Parts: sequence; structure tokens; C-alpha cells
Amino acid sequence: MNDDNTTQVLHRIRSSYRQLSEKEQLIADYILKHPESIVHSTINQIADDLMVADATVFRFCKRLGFKGYQALKIALASELVHPIQDIHEEINETDSEMEIMTKVFQANMNAVQFTKEIQESESFRKVLDHILHAEQLHFYGNGGSGITAQDGLHKFIRTGIPCFAYTDTHMQLMAASQLTGNDVVFFISHTGANNDLLEVVETAKENGAVTVGITNLAKSPLSKQVDVCLFTTSEETDYRSEALSSRIAELSLLDALYVNYSVKTKDKTQKAVNKMRKAISKRRV
Repeated sequence: MNDDNTTQVLHRIRSSYRQLSEKEQLIADYILKHPESIVHSTINQIADDLMVADATVFRFCKRLGFKGYQALKIALASELVHPIQDIHEEINETDSEMEIMTKVFQANMNAVQFTKEIQESESFRKVLDHILHAEQLHFYGNGGSGITAQDGLHKFIRTGIPCFAYTDTHMQLMAASQLTGNDVVFFISHTGANNDLLEVVETAKENGAVTVGITNLAKSPLSKQVDVCLFTTSEETDYRSEALSSRIAELSLLDALYVNYSVKTKDKTQKAVNKMRKAISKRRV
């Protein structure tokens, strides 16, 4: 992530917690319980207190997207001075229907807001530039992520670019085998650890296509394998997995890319949209 995002340290830790190693979770627990102590401690002191190596603490900071321990300390200090509202509201069995609805809506809004704040402008611009020069756009996702892939097709088909979406691994592999260096493929996976999808990434890269990942903030095999990656962030409760609210963030990222593309190709996109509206109008009474 970008060290310019000088808040959200605690949220990054919570969001990434399940992907952390045992020693990294030990560090995470310490920071979540004693954030003020971190601001006034050196990396050696933290390592000694937790009986881990300095290098382990450093890797933990890098895993969260910071350049090092000092960058994390600065970000955490800023967050403690300007605290943000706790976004993690547990849903309880005693909650009323409206209370549950409010918490679900708030979780969705938080997922979108925090996803916006962790975006790296350079990565976003790279993805947009690739789309601007693409001959074809492909969107691949399995299971729930397949819904986001279909939405990508639904949006970008309005641009006039040939678009395709595949949610079946065999179809993904077949389509990826026909890609060229002029094509862009979006790989959507909340965990970024779907073996089937990672196999498709390899096929797409072998054929020279530009590969773009949309996945959770925590570092994953997908984020390391694709050419450029956009990240989402969300939290889960006992009644709702983080993947559900992160899907809202994934859709918002695709929205942002589509609107940016439309602005930069106004005449071309408007012509394609008008043709589509004319075709759809025939279905209306």
C-alpha cells in the first residue's frame, strides 16, 4: 500500500489478520492491544517483548504495506491523534431488524470508504491505461467473485470494447489460451488464493495478456502473480463473511474504472451507449 495513507493501521491489521503467520498474529495482537506503546517503542524493544526477531517485525510492517517500522509508527501516531470511528459493529441476536439493517449498510459503506483510502493512484492509473489500449477485456472469477466478473462485463460492454466474462475454470482456461498481448484480463478473488484461478493467470501470462488482480488487502498469491493489483478491505462478523461486504468494494472499483474510461473516451463510449440503448429500447413496451 501507499505510505501516504497515514491512517487505518488498526483496520489494516484486522482486515489482514487471518492471512498472517502465527508470529505475525502475535505482533498484530500486541499492536491492537497496546497501540500507544508502539508509538514510543523501537523495533528492538517490540521484538524483545514478543521474543521474535527484528526481521519478523519488519516483515510484518511490509506485509501491511509500509516501508518499515518507522513508517508504521508514524501512521499509527496519526491515527491515535485523529481517531476514526470504530467500523466493526458485531451483529447480535438481540438486535432488531432495523438495527441489523443499519449495521449491514454501515459495513458496506465502510468497505467502500476504506477501499478508496487504500488505493495506490499509480496502480489505478496503470490499470486504466491498460484498458484504454486494450483490444479485449476479460473478467474471470469463481463462486461469489463470478458475480463481480459478470458485473465487469455488464459495465464495460457499454464502451464498445469486446468484453467477456467467465466463471467456469475450464472456460477461463480455454479463453485465456487465445489471449494476446493486446488483451487485459481481470482476475477477481477475495482471498487471492484460489488454485484454479491462479492456474488461469499463468495461462494468460504465457500468452502475453496484461493481468489485473482485484483482491483483499492482505498479500496473497494472486497479488504477487498478476502484473498490477487493486485491493479491497473489509471485516467480517459472525453472521456475515468479509467477502460479502468486499464485493461492494469490488463493484465500486470497477465502477470507478468504467467512469474514468468513459470520461477519457467520451465520444466513442457515448456512441456505443447510444447503440446499446437503441437495441434495448426494442424490448420495452
